[in-house]
Amino acid sequence: MNFSDLTSPQATFPFDSPKRDLESLKRAIANKLMFSVGKDPQAASAQDWLNAAAYAVRDQLIERWMKTTRAQYAQDSKRVYYLSMEFLVGRTFGNALLALGLRARVQQALLDFGVDMAAISELEPDAALGNGGLGRLAACFLDAMATLNIAGYGYGIRYDYGMFRQTIVDGRQVEVPDYWLTQGNPWEFARPEVVYRVQFGGHVLEEQGKCQWVSAHEVQAMAYDTIIPGYDTQATNTLRLWSAKATHEIDLGAFNRGNYLAAVESKNHSENVSRVLYPDDSTPAGRELRLHQEYFFVSASVQDLLRRYLQTHTDFKELPAKVSIHLNDTHPVLAIPELMRLLLDEHALPWDQAWTLCQGVFSYTNHTLMHEALETWPVEMFGRILPRHLKIIFDINARFLGDLTAQGAEPELLQRVSLVDEQGERRVRMAYLAVVASHSINGVSALHSALMQQSIFSEFAQLWPARFNNKTNGITPRRWLAQANPALAGVLDKYIGTGWRRDLTQLGGLAPLAHKPALIKALQDAKRTNKQRLADWVQTNMGLQLPVNSMFDVQVKRIHEYKRQLLNVLHVIARYQRILRDPQADVLPRVIVFAGKAASAYHMAKLIIQLINDLATTVNNDARVGDKLKIVFIPNYSVSLAERIIPAADLSEQISTAGTEASGTGNMKLALNGALTIGTLDGANVEILDGVGEDNIFIFGLTTPEVAATRAAGYQPRQALDACPELEQVLLAIRDGVFSPTEPQRYQNIYDALVDWGDHYLLLADYPSYAAAQDAADAAYRNPDAWALKTLHNIAAMGPFSADRTIEQYAREIWKTKPLTV
Repeated sequence: MNFSDLTSPQATFPFDSPKRDLESLKRAIANKLMFSVGKDPQAASAQDWLNAAAYAVRDQLIERWMKTTRAQYAQDSKRVYYLSMEFLVGRTFGNALLALGLRARVQQALLDFGVDMAAISELEPDAALGNGGLGRLAACFLDAMATLNIAGYGYGIRYDYGMFRQTIVDGRQVEVPDYWLTQGNPWEFARPEVVYRVQFGGHVLEEQGKCQWVSAHEVQAMAYDTIIPGYDTQATNTLRLWSAKATHEIDLGAFNRGNYLAAVESKNHSENVSRVLYPDDSTPAGRELRLHQEYFFVSASVQDLLRRYLQTHTDFKELPAKVSIHLNDTHPVLAIPELMRLLLDEHALPWDQAWTLCQGVFSYTNHTLMHEALETWPVEMFGRILPRHLKIIFDINARFLGDLTAQGAEPELLQRVSLVDEQGERRVRMAYLAVVASHSINGVSALHSALMQQSIFSEFAQLWPARFNNKTNGITPRRWLAQANPALAGVLDKYIGTGWRRDLTQLGGLAPLAHKPALIKALQDAKRTNKQRLADWVQTNMGLQLPVNSMFDVQVKRIHEYKRQLLNVLHVIARYQRILRDPQADVLPRVIVFAGKAASAYHMAKLIIQLINDLATTVNNDARVGDKLKIVFIPNYSVSLAERIIPAADLSEQISTAGTEASGTGNMKLALNGALTIGTLDGANVEILDGVGEDNIFIFGLTTPEVAATRAAGYQPRQALDACPELEQVLLAIRDGVFSPTEPQRYQNIYDALVDWGDHYLLLADYPSYAAAQDAADAAYRNPDAWALKTLHNIAAMGPFSADRTIEQYAREIWKTKPLTV
């Protein structure tokens, strides 16, 4: 299809737009059940009804989706391409109903057929397209782009099995495939006609300054499109995901010779590229597969966006005016040499022009301050898999360093900023490539952006200060309040109206109403409803009874040492030991909720999960404790589980070592849903503190400068231990196998890491301050009305943390794009 096809009157044809009244929706669902799902109502399963309803709701989006596409071409709008390895979109059915304003009518339509919409909604699997905050942020941003009428595309990989489904067996994390596509996916459209060739390996021939990549192995990238609806708007965007397909399905000769495995070996090898998110990279094969994945999706994406651009343009002069490519962390940075390759080799542009175009279209978001998390690749591996791209990177580096040398730069500076680390094993520094090639580099909280310029990118910030900026993360209020927390949303609608879904700053209207006892009571009732909902789920699915009169203390996020789930565990053990020392003491009851996955090769993180579960088994079965303390690790943390857990939280654990968490978005979701934060001055916690005030948050621990000073002074964990007898008893219990009596040495490594191996993330140094903040939280929770007033001020202050605000800033200040008229 070309541009004229999309705009000419001849492209129109008669069709029936789907209607939104109750009877029309019922007819649509019945038709879909029979003619799309192929089931008689008498034989239809709950899954069949879900699929039928999904198809009927999807029809409501398709016409506006096509109108949006036509408008993009007609207005020759600038498109934003958001490249990310993860899009943690969660369940789609409820989100589509919310965007369309059809929840009540579809619910009634299904009820008239004797179908419970809430029950069938639980059958929809979470799309296994991400792991944690990075992917959820990307999903929030797509929602916000559509809601703000920004012409946006998400590009990523259609993982067959996601990362993994986390199960807990004997307290241990066990990874199994996540078969999320088993029942089909009614929300995606396969595009077998949209296929691009992606190459790996081979070698480069150079003749008269022209390069040719030859003898490469080929994989096909096939597109699958998912509709991303805006809330209360006609604008509708696209998430395009790539699935790897073999160039040849089967070696028929090998098959006919009886060598059946060899017949499909090439197919399986090719299609492994899009099977799993983040393959175990503890082996060379796993690391190579990860590099294959990253290039696979950016190559298909860049080819696709150039094809779209060239439908309406005959040359590349307007590329920066019509295209923005945004790199979500370092995973998509290979898009830079790929765009250069296409412009140089396929379109014969001169180097200087191609490089100018690249710098005009690329922008980059950094998500980490830790050097070990900044992606690098061995030169040997890189050159073997992507020889043309390695040469391009070498050429970029030579020109970059040559310019610095001409400006009188010292050799030490050249070594520090080189795109290739020459120390030890030569490695390509992907974050440095992103900085050199991008016209904008942003961090994701005020603290993170400042530290980014002072630490990992300090030399670059001195070279190009205007390129660096901050864009504090945000979350979508549609998913994380309207959908996840209908009880609280109903209270807000009653007291401040419904406009907060599009303008979250309207939550500020709660603050002047803080004197109303009825509002305080309504907030308390909503929280109790949500706690009971979570308790019912845990009882049904895990067989554990949670007392809802307790404080729900929640830490849900990826399991990692810097996020310090272990600090939380230390304090929980201390609470347990206090109860045992004085069973008659007046103890504030707590339910401690953990959830999160550990990377499959991250042995310490998996050991922490096991300790949590062993601790839970010990405490929950100790009759001396009763309901004073309960611990639950909820397996397979996902968006849909987060929608159940977060609204139930009273206390939000945001306790990373200061200077390690770039921003966090879980902190925003929990505060928006009325949980008070206990946290360090790290990431967006700093900005949450500024918004809610120090009386409505529990801040503890060393600041970022104090962390650096403590390490520089020669931090001695044993001294911290000697100064805190309570902490010493906790660690001795871990070391001596109190929670693992059948294997007393199980947690020796945890003890050693904290006491003898340096306590890298300063858990012991921060413990006394953390324990004091926990005591303050206990004291505050004993006054229910005062606590509810604090939650009100937290909710009221969350206006700035909307993804809509973040995306508006990106669009205006980085992408230079304006809203589409649909």
